[in-house]
Amino acid sequence: MAGSAVSTVPPLPLSSSIVDPRVGDLGPALLALADGTIFPGIAFGAALAAGGDLVVNTSQTGYQEVCTDPSYAGQVVVMTYPLIGNHGRLRSDDQSERPWLRALVVANATAAVLEDARQLATLLRDSGIPAIAGIDTRALARHLRTHGSVPGIVTAPGQVDAAAALEAVRALPRWEDQDFVGLVSPTAIIDLGDPAEDGPLVGIVDLGLKANIVRSLRRRGARVRILPHSVPIEVALAGDIAGLVFSPGPGDPARLAASVALARAAIADGRPLLGICLGHQIVGRAAGADTRRLRFGHHGANHPVRDVDSGRVQVTAQNHEVQVVAETLPAASGFRVSQVNLNDGSVEGLRHRELPIETVQYHPEGAPGPLDALAVFDRFVAAAGSR
Repeated sequence: MAGSAVSTVPPLPLSSSIVDPRVGDLGPALLALADGTIFPGIAFGAALAAGGDLVVNTSQTGYQEVCTDPSYAGQVVVMTYPLIGNHGRLRSDDQSERPWLRALVVANATAAVLEDARQLATLLRDSGIPAIAGIDTRALARHLRTHGSVPGIVTAPGQVDAAAALEAVRALPRWEDQDFVGLVSPTAIIDLGDPAEDGPLVGIVDLGLKANIVRSLRRRGARVRILPHSVPIEVALAGDIAGLVFSPGPGDPARLAASVALARAAIADGRPLLGICLGHQIVGRAAGADTRRLRFGHHGANHPVRDVDSGRVQVTAQNHEVQVVAETLPAASGFRVSQVNLNDGSVEGLRHRELPIETVQYHPEGAPGPLDALAVFDRFVAAAGSR
């Protein structure tokens, strides 16, 4: 890869339509890919450089939720929809306390509101996240679909030396070698809900928790105890916890041996268990299955998933780089594949044949995306409530 020739993609027309004047451009910048491809553009986020593995998100809206989703930690997010910024930011829709992505790549940076605090660019600048506009993001998506996931870097404003940018991107650490969960998981236990409430107490192992998961559980009457990813097994399986959730999160589940051990103990315990996205992969590994990185991940709000039992097809929101490998799931584990992705046949869910355990690879809470799969929370809270 280090010997790849530089290939520069012509920029989109550099006019005020690329970066809305209300956003304000910071000058020329580059998106450099480790395979030698260079995309010239215009900086509009924080005035610095950052890089990571490129992922493509196909959502038309919801970029506020995407930026504040901890599952994107360490990644450069490419939005294929051409107008990003048309909707103002509502702080109540943030999925965590800050953005976690490394950088944002868009075709056109727009602004729907005059109030600076509600603009996407302000969120990025205040959080030290660079962004670049003027990129043909659909051409970039096709490039990644052809060549697979590659690292990329967004240079700081005015840094347009292609050779220097390629040297910087090729020096980035590998995605598989980084501890993203340790970065996003809390260090203390957080209880939400009054102990006098009638609903069951649900523990969430926070691997990169989204706020909408907590909201979805609370709306169904559950009290919530948020647990750090490093929580001891005896604390996670305390007697007052009626059910356990392994949350979504960033990174490679193969790095998370302690979380897999906790999931294995939770399976043996037999109380209701729900795994979502990374949590699904953790439970899959605890059941004895292998996980493997996809050639390019699933990121977006429009992925069809078929339930094996009912035949029902749901449209789902997804954000993951890794899949559970179906053929490695031991028959003696008690688990079976319950849902499959209709685009590529990958595993989208597991169910235990006897225990109240279910996992889903997608995001039933949406944020952004469809809400076809909210019944996942209905089943889990009902099982926890009957324990």
